[in-house]
Amino acid sequence: MKYTAQDFKSDQEVKWCPGCGDYSILAAVQRAFPELCETLGYTKEQFVFVSGIGCASRFPYYMDTYGFHGIHGRAAAIATGVKVANPSLTVWQISGDGDALAIGGNHFIHAIRRNIDINILLHNNQIYGLTKGQYSPTSKLGKVTKTSPYGTVEHPFNPGELVLGARGTFFARTIDVDVKLTSEIMLASARHDGTAVTEILQNCVIFNDGAHAAVTQKAVRDDRTIVLRHGEPMIFGLNRDKGLMLDGLQLKVVRIGEKGITEKDILVHNAQEPNPGIHMMLVNMQAPDFPVALGVIRAVSDKTYDDSVRDQVLHIQANAGIKNVDDLLHSGSTWSVER
Repeated sequence: MKYTAQDFKSDQEVKWCPGCGDYSILAAVQRAFPELCETLGYTKEQFVFVSGIGCASRFPYYMDTYGFHGIHGRAAAIATGVKVANPSLTVWQISGDGDALAIGGNHFIHAIRRNIDINILLHNNQIYGLTKGQYSPTSKLGKVTKTSPYGTVEHPFNPGELVLGARGTFFARTIDVDVKLTSEIMLASARHDGTAVTEILQNCVIFNDGAHAAVTQKAVRDDRTIVLRHGEPMIFGLNRDKGLMLDGLQLKVVRIGEKGITEKDILVHNAQEPNPGIHMMLVNMQAPDFPVALGVIRAVSDKTYDDSVRDQVLHIQANAGIKNVDDLLHSGSTWSVER
């Protein structure tokens, strides 16, 4: 069956604030899934969306797929159980920065460490939106919110740094309004065998409007972001005349054509490099000194948790002396009771 985006739209009215970045993310997912089905051979019945608590948690209601609306911070635990119980399903976890990185922080890092074959879409608006504007684990240092009236004194998480620190095999980053790039990343995420985390820089128009404006506004986006693609040179800028090079052990921004620098001198992106050193530098780049890295930053192969569990069970079954209940009842010392 050939699907369209309409096939993945439920009959539920979408209820987010007008202008919320979640609308664009939903559109990107629904746009990507028909191609995903066509290229990977999935049927609609194989998709499961799992969410925790937060504005993004409404996502399962708006997708015409199987879904599970969990409790705060437990989306990764539920998604893990779904995938291990039925490995043929393609499982998508929807979490905000509060749901995933605060109360759900331990589940998040251990899902990544175990490399469970699930897809995590991390909506990062740097605020608690559903509960009306408290600071979150990704809120900027000094951010004034309802729970930090004099500015938060906490250093924020960098989700990419956290994923790589937990031995993540896939990390990507995109912008909520860039439907094309987000759809492209969704396809790469689905193809990846293991925990695939995509951070989406999302705008909350009510409680943190413009949180990512320094890099997402159309006037500055080309010069303050770089879209990385495996095997392509790290070039960016409105005129495609800037690039990244290594200066010793550090990245530096250079201008192509100056000081004899040519395109051949620019670093070529290798998302499949096992050593996460360059990837860590890329996820930590910040504007205005560096462009913020978008696209698939890391995608390496490793054994998955769900495959390991399956292989262990099959090995034990094949080598077990007890195959069924009759074998169990007649094993070891037995007695016959006579009347």
